[in-house]
Amino acid sequence: MSLSQEQRKRYRTIGHDLHPLVTIAEKGLAETVLAEIDRALNDHELIKIKVNVADRDQKNALIQAACEQTGATLIQSIGRVALLLRKAKKPNPKLSNLTRLSN
Repeated sequence: MSLSQEQRKRYRTIGHDLHPLVTIAEKGLAETVLAEIDRALNDHELIKIKVNVADRDQKNALIQAACEQTGATLIQSIGRVALLLRKAKKPNPKLSNLTRLSN
């Protein structure tokens, strides 16, 4: 998904107050971790994930793989936390961070 700088800035602003919902550790992207990321993206659309690995290249590879396997777009990555976006076809206004926080 191609996003303008303005859109990315808006998503970063919304994501600022979010807490990581999923943690990826040394074992990497297990099926259960991917399923949880997918569920969180379906519910919330904009989520933070935390990647607890020591190697920077491994961290970047895990974030990239998570985005590719879930169809998400990386909005921002700072330290060990990444902000991911995947718009839902039918967002739930009670759960979606995009509709709930942008109003």
